[in-house]
Amino acid sequence: MNKETQQTEGYRPLSGIRVLDLSRVLAGPYCTAMLADLGAEVIKIEAPEHGDDSRHLGPFFDGESVYYGLINRGKRSIELDFKRPEHRQHLYRLVAEADVVVENFRPSVTQRLGIDFDTLRQHNSRLIYVSISGFGQHSPLSTRPAYDIVAQAMSGLMSVTGFPETGPTRSGESLGDVCAGVYAAWAVSSALFAREHHHPDAQYIDVAMLDVLVSMQVTGLSNLFAHGQAPGLIGNRHPVSTPFDTYRAADGQVVIAVASQRLFQRLCECMEQPELASDARFIDDGSRTQNEKQLRQYIERWTSTFSVDALCDLLLDAGVPASPIHNLAQVTQSEHAQVRQLLVQPDDRGNPLVVQPVFFNGYKPHAVTRAPTLGEANDEYGFSAHPSLTGATHEL
Repeated sequence: MNKETQQTEGYRPLSGIRVLDLSRVLAGPYCTAMLADLGAEVIKIEAPEHGDDSRHLGPFFDGESVYYGLINRGKRSIELDFKRPEHRQHLYRLVAEADVVVENFRPSVTQRLGIDFDTLRQHNSRLIYVSISGFGQHSPLSTRPAYDIVAQAMSGLMSVTGFPETGPTRSGESLGDVCAGVYAAWAVSSALFAREHHHPDAQYIDVAMLDVLVSMQVTGLSNLFAHGQAPGLIGNRHPVSTPFDTYRAADGQVVIAVASQRLFQRLCECMEQPELASDARFIDDGSRTQNEKQLRQYIERWTSTFSVDALCDLLLDAGVPASPIHNLAQVTQSEHAQVRQLLVQPDDRGNPLVVQPVFFNGYKPHAVTRAPTLGEANDEYGFSAHPSLTGATHEL
């Protein structure tokens, strides 16, 4: 460990920042988990008795939701029912000493509950308030219910994901929720910087899952703008570069990613068919993409005679990007995962935490405590003297 890393050990960029997490399930909790990793004090405010809906989503380990645990690491939990005036008053007292509020209720619900931006900034003129929703606070679609699959479907992402033979499919992860959470965490950090330097007043941040997914589709949008036609399904192929796909090996599939003429020449040399690099059908990226089916036949006649591991070794030695297709067990148990600290063991040695992925000067700030039990910090934040929570509900 170098001197700079030693000085950074224990570095928490958001140390001293207090976040009130009024969100539930995924997008909001993912955002606030990232903030907790960076040292923010995150107080998760949950419905009494029931808590965040994700507490009841499987799979379970030792009676606790593993899903909930992954996205609520490093937080504290208190119980409040926003329908009850005395509970709202307690929230207002917390807001007065907070820096950030994050919520992902349906638009207009916060106004009905008295926990909207205009209400809360009366208690804290420097508050940063984040709303995460499917379609944003002001849109013809705002009142629609939004699950991740809906956002993926309406964003155009599903229209380019999948094979022509089988039709559109969602991504294997809830990218709309997760990426909205990442963008929200980025926006919070930016707003905190602005508050300290040139914008001392309260700030309102509006994040929409649909907007996030559209903004991320750089390749598809470039094709749309260049050709005036929406791109469609092409499976694992890259829409511009060829060969850039999965290919049949003797014992599975291998990824080969060729994005330049130089790399294509190297691939042809590996195949012991250097003449293909000067074949008119494959002379440049556009020609190779147009004649992708013929090129695939040449490649798979060769790849199908090797194992995945042998192919990767041969291609990587020649400088051609290639890889096996790993499942989650393989990647999380890999040497790379260990070196890059993809999994972190919490203080109580329970299930591992999957923390934010960024290193700062060689050090990765992250939470070390598991997700909280429901209401475990009620006393700590002065809520024990309030009336009984029994029977309280939380409006969605």
